[in-house]
Amino acid sequence: MKCLQKNEPAQAAPGLTCPFLLLWHGVSCFYVPGVAPINFHRNAPVEIKAVKLTSSRTQLPYEYYSLPFCRPVKIKYKAENLGEVLRGDRIVNTPFQVSMNVEKKCEVLCDVPNKPVVLTKEKSQLVVERIQEEYYVHLIADNLPVATRLEFYSNREEEEKNKERDLQFEHGYRLGFMEKNRFFLHNHLSFILYYHQEEVEVNQEPTYRVVRFEVIPQSIALADMKVDEKGVCVLPEAASASAQEIDPTKPNELFFTYSVHWEESDVKWASRWDTYLTMSDVQIHWFSIVNSVVVVFFLSGGGKQGNRNPVARRCSWKMPAEFLNRLCCFNNLFCLFLILMAGILPFGAMFIELFFIFSAIWENQFYYLFGFLFLVFIILVVSCSQISIVMVYFQLCAEDYRWWWRTFLVSGGSAFYVLIYAIFYFVNKLDIVEFIPSLLYFGYTALMVLSFWLLTGTIGFYAAYMFVRKIYAAVKID
Repeated sequence: MKCLQKNEPAQAAPGLTCPFLLLWHGVSCFYVPGVAPINFHRNAPVEIKAVKLTSSRTQLPYEYYSLPFCRPVKIKYKAENLGEVLRGDRIVNTPFQVSMNVEKKCEVLCDVPNKPVVLTKEKSQLVVERIQEEYYVHLIADNLPVATRLEFYSNREEEEKNKERDLQFEHGYRLGFMEKNRFFLHNHLSFILYYHQEEVEVNQEPTYRVVRFEVIPQSIALADMKVDEKGVCVLPEAASASAQEIDPTKPNELFFTYSVHWEESDVKWASRWDTYLTMSDVQIHWFSIVNSVVVVFFLSGGGKQGNRNPVARRCSWKMPAEFLNRLCCFNNLFCLFLILMAGILPFGAMFIELFFIFSAIWENQFYYLFGFLFLVFIILVVSCSQISIVMVYFQLCAEDYRWWWRTFLVSGGSAFYVLIYAIFYFVNKLDIVEFIPSLLYFGYTALMVLSFWLLTGTIGFYAAYMFVRKIYAAVKID
């Protein structure tokens, strides 16, 4: 059974099968928006949409038209799903006119082709403020986010540096930059879109799919921009061009312009995200996995050694257990110290992966290592269970049967170290200085720490519960 699609200039790819949703009287099908590939014919419009403005310094997203960018005749906001709402996305159309496999040298963006845009003093101050706060602009084409290419040279010999480079991508593009207390706006965007030509039957019109969306932002002063009455512009040479300065003390005039360049790519639609998610730091993730496994073996080693001789096990564990129990009875601070010390091991099993998660949340980075994250989560579950079982064993040997809340607190103690790490990350990795962004950061951090505490505490409690049921089920009553 095939899914029928509408015949539109840019239509969903035909031939999608529907193996699911088999109903009693027929078959219906659906696809998640952005998941089904879209085929474009030559000259078909490829819509460029704006998502939001973000900054790792303020952590406050703004919608695209909160700044005085060129606007289309009618602004249409897309209905967001739950994930987009939680991220603060406000997807909206833009006046960029892009057609499949059609080049554009340079074109003025705003309505009046040969008349510059005038930014009032208030708007200029707002743009300067966003540049100071290091805001990024996020656009999408065919649900593919725009990215700025970053090229890094690896540690190789000098003669090899010109041959091999490490290619990475930065999410979005910088709104502008600062230089010697002067502010410059990126008012020209050079779009580079990559397409993959699909195989079609003979005598059929070729179809294309967008597989990469890049941008090169430039700042070009009004005096260096040549524009005719049709809105066609001529870019100056890079060596002689001066940047478009935004003076916050007066109104400013400038042109918003863009160009479009298409390149054919061998990358297929199913692999178009691979270039964005290049794994350049695999070794440190494997180090995290090995470190976590060592922690698990460290926790399980003592238990295996104690199981060799039940009498020796009882003699070796009973005295420390009684000692620890008496200390907890007389000194609650020492008991709290034990809980915190027990939380170090589960936290040590996942703190390296925690850095990448924080970077994805607070610095607008791509997070794509879900395989590593799953392995670390499994190791975290095992380590929390082992810590909880060991502490319960201590208590039972000391004939203290009030283990319920203590096991929950012991296994959940790693949440305290997550909080400490969040404070360390805030101080050393982020540049947040204002009150509202700080309140936002610590508000979300408190929710994450609370959720993590409930998760790890629940894991530890159920592990201890099953352990207690198991050992008491083996007791024979004479």
